[in-house]
Amino acid sequence: MSTETNAAVSTGRRTAKLVKMGAMVAISVVLVYLIHFPIFPAVAFLEYDPADIPILIGTFAFGPVVGLILTVVTSVVQGLTVSASSGLYGILMHVIATGVLVIVAGSIYRHKKTRTMAVVALLCGMAAMAVVMMGANMVITPIFMGVPASAVWSLMPFIVGFNVIKAGINGAVTFVLYKRIANFLRR
Repeated sequence: MSTETNAAVSTGRRTAKLVKMGAMVAISVVLVYLIHFPIFPAVAFLEYDPADIPILIGTFAFGPVVGLILTVVTSVVQGLTVSASSGLYGILMHVIATGVLVIVAGSIYRHKKTRTMAVVALLCGMAAMAVVMMGANMVITPIFMGVPASAVWSLMPFIVGFNVIKAGINGAVTFVLYKRIANFLRR
């Protein structure tokens, strides 16, 4: 093949990948619009949503860097549209939570793409997300919400539970769906 043909093929692949990434972002935003509900009535502001499923699928297909890009773009679009009431605080917390999840899970999975390694990757990502969000909530929530750190600490069992449940559900759904659509994403 000529250099021009190689360049055209490479450009076509990049364009197809960007289109697929855009579709993952769009699906995430639509899922948040359609599905969101509190897990614990006592802390109704902690709402489950399945936005991380397409992001995790994109992460497993394209790697942790793409997963982080999908996270940032989805968080901003979601934070400016369907979740606008949470504002910058919501965007920042979503980037941190999902960013940790996809970096950890994607970094582990990319080394050995097996079903067992997918489970290990998702469990490690879930644990990392729960731990990091403890710290993020202790630092960021008092600043944005104007509440004392002690008030945030008193909610920590709910915060940890929420993050484990949310990441667990989204990870399980990702595990079930990923192999079914992986070949399409990689084409």
